[in-house]
Amino acid sequence: MPGLETPGADLGALCPDFALPDPTGRVWTLSDLRGTNGLLVAFICNHCPYVKAMIDRFVADAKVLQGAGIGVVAIMPNDFTAYPADAPDRMADFARDHGFPFPYLVDESQAVAESFEAVCTPDFLGFDRYLTLKYRGRLDAGRKDPPPPDCPRELRDAMVAIARDPLTEPGTQHPSLGCSIKWKGEA
Repeated sequence: MPGLETPGADLGALCPDFALPDPTGRVWTLSDLRGTNGLLVAFICNHCPYVKAMIDRFVADAKVLQGAGIGVVAIMPNDFTAYPADAPDRMADFARDHGFPFPYLVDESQAVAESFEAVCTPDFLGFDRYLTLKYRGRLDAGRKDPPPPDCPRELRDAMVAIARDPLTEPGTQHPSLGCSIKWKGEA
């Protein structure tokens, strides 16, 4: 399956408001999820090989970010009727199996993914404490293979800097690479 890269970011855009359920039906809102120093929104799914390759690194980085006052949320945007591996019951298993310390939400209508202009899984968007977009890029240089041991933690380092100073403008942001979102009505 060929990978799809995220487009360039409209840095400075405000975080779209949203309210989505987790697999148990609890609805989470933007105000529930934002941290005192910002918010990281990750569009992921269960079946994508790019997500599977990076998920444990992402969970580890999310814990660091939460410690820095950054709220973290993962959103599953795929059509789970066509891709049952991404269904809510399977999402709950995936989150438990990987020790998610953050909510994993279902975007069944796909409206939230559209409002964020998400295109692939994984797709990462980092917002400062004012909910202004500061980062859109990859987790790190790893794709389907583990990154080298000395690989910079691009997303984590950028978001920690933003948590310290919201005026920080992270340097080069490399696009994320992943599987295309499985939109309803597409075959």
